[in-house]
Amino acid sequence: MELFVPGRICMFGEHSDWAGGYRRINSEIEKGYTIIAGTNQGIYARIRPHPGKLVLTSCLPDGRRIGPYEIPMTREALLAEAEKGGFFSYIAGVAFQVMTFYPVKGLEIDNYRTDMPVKKGLSSSAAVCVLTARAFNKIYDLRMTVRGEMEFAYMGEVITPSRCGRMDQGCAYGNRPTMMTFDRDLLTVDELNVPETLHMVIVDLRAEKDTKEILASLNHSYPFAENELDQGVQHYLGKANKMLVHEAVKALKAGDAQALGALMTRAQKLFDQYLTPACPEQLTAPILHEALRFGDISKLIWGGKGVGSQGDGAAQFVARGPEEQAEIIRLFEEVKAMKALKLDIPATRRARKVLIPAAGFGTRLFPATKAIRKELFPVIGRDGVARPAILILVEEAFDSGASSVCIVVRKEDVEMFESFFNAPLEIGHFNKLSRQSKAYQNRLMELGSKTAIIAQDHQEGLGHAVHVAGDWVNGEPFLLMLGDHIYRSNSDLPCARQLLDVYEKYQKNVVGLRVTKESEIGRFGTVAGLWEPGDERLLNVTGIAEKPSVDYARANLRVDNLADDEYLTIFGLYVLSPSVLNILREHITDNLRRKGEFDLTAALDVMRAEEGFLGYVVDGDRFDIGVPQAYLESLLEYPAG
Repeated sequence: MELFVPGRICMFGEHSDWAGGYRRINSEIEKGYTIIAGTNQGIYARIRPHPGKLVLTSCLPDGRRIGPYEIPMTREALLAEAEKGGFFSYIAGVAFQVMTFYPVKGLEIDNYRTDMPVKKGLSSSAAVCVLTARAFNKIYDLRMTVRGEMEFAYMGEVITPSRCGRMDQGCAYGNRPTMMTFDRDLLTVDELNVPETLHMVIVDLRAEKDTKEILASLNHSYPFAENELDQGVQHYLGKANKMLVHEAVKALKAGDAQALGALMTRAQKLFDQYLTPACPEQLTAPILHEALRFGDISKLIWGGKGVGSQGDGAAQFVARGPEEQAEIIRLFEEVKAMKALKLDIPATRRARKVLIPAAGFGTRLFPATKAIRKELFPVIGRDGVARPAILILVEEAFDSGASSVCIVVRKEDVEMFESFFNAPLEIGHFNKLSRQSKAYQNRLMELGSKTAIIAQDHQEGLGHAVHVAGDWVNGEPFLLMLGDHIYRSNSDLPCARQLLDVYEKYQKNVVGLRVTKESEIGRFGTVAGLWEPGDERLLNVTGIAEKPSVDYARANLRVDNLADDEYLTIFGLYVLSPSVLNILREHITDNLRRKGEFDLTAALDVMRAEEGFLGYVVDGDRFDIGVPQAYLESLLEYPAG
């Protein structure tokens, strides 16, 4: 398995993580607030299990390789290695903590590439710690959330000689900007959505700074301010920082690069005013300030500031655009002989494509399905209009913001579906329609122009049907709606829109869920997981089982806050990253089948282990049209809501 963990840049709020911790002693101190983002550069590794050792190899940024280095997988050996310091101490420290809580064996980590600078305020040590925690999590399927990986990374680093801050392991969240709030020992994390890609540059100032001296000097001003200097330090890391961070959150959410750059310039000015006097030897930082005043880039940037603990380590700039970003990099490298790195904070990905598999024969509805596909069975809506079930799904998809829909059908059914969505009515039939029905026919043609029909030559399961649409998906996240269900929301938001909103907010795979009685779970995919703090509908999924037995569910699929006879089953809606297609391709190549078919649930469980999966309890109802009795009930209940 291959892993990549980026470095971490602190855009705003340096030092406030540890400052907020002093609220344990002095409640008058303001909470700490930071905004971090992952870098485009980081640490790459290949990992695999080992029966009893840590076997470590690393590639330094200059290309030199160190190792292999072996450490016995015992608590004593790991702790001794962690306390020694050095690159491998971080890995040993995390392994020690993981071994304390989980019955894991060893691990081989080949860090074959490192393209981020070290000791420049980008948290290279934290990236190593996160990579190690993630490696154990993935190899041994420990079912940690990203937050869990971050916590183990932090626990591992604090037993090394490193003086890492509490925010450093935020690189676990990738390159998405994240706001962290530090209140005593409590850490809360909010991932931020950015509507437009922001273009930044990080400059290695090729100088030295003493982070330990900076931290020691600033800590003298806590927990109680004894003089004007202490008051200034606490003001900057307190009220001033709170203002800056919350204004920066607004700028990020608006995609306003100009406002973000101006805030950076303002933050640097306040930093110089209040913090530099506390440690002038390190924080006067002449090389940093020379870089910030570099006149050749003045018309290429919106603003900039120092990085990390600051001092002459690194600088960051908000470029006015991608062309300006490239020119800034060129100028620093050619004129200043300083290494400059590109940092793009990507716009939030949205799932705008919807895939509807509708290629099943409909065995349980035979002989009706010999005459017409079950997805074309009529259903009466609340408005009294009779629609085929597939049209209800397509309308929900477009009402939820889809830009295009793809329906996967049997080869012999392509013409039938194409005709329904795209063929105009004969003029004689059209003229017999009411005014309302004529308008609906025009709407139907409009929907058809944005709906693709793809053939599945051989019916080999839901996983295979999704795989068939790989070229249409074209590397984008997509919403998957099962063709033998229809949905009715209990709110103003369609059920599909609810899941799309969750994906847009968290940028993670998400499956719709519903609460189901124990007697019915043998009919549905069922999940286990842990509730997201503060959200009674959002679940971090730790396990997925397809139509489990009651005994298996009782032993493995219990979820807190549900009744003893209740479980969470799959609603029939998913928002998936395109990586599911790679997993399905591997399953098909290796002929990995379940009951003779290529199963989607097996691929989803791989994604859960490798990428993480959220579950969302949909505020709505699903109606099954694939079973005779359920179809009859759906006909009666669907329009009644």
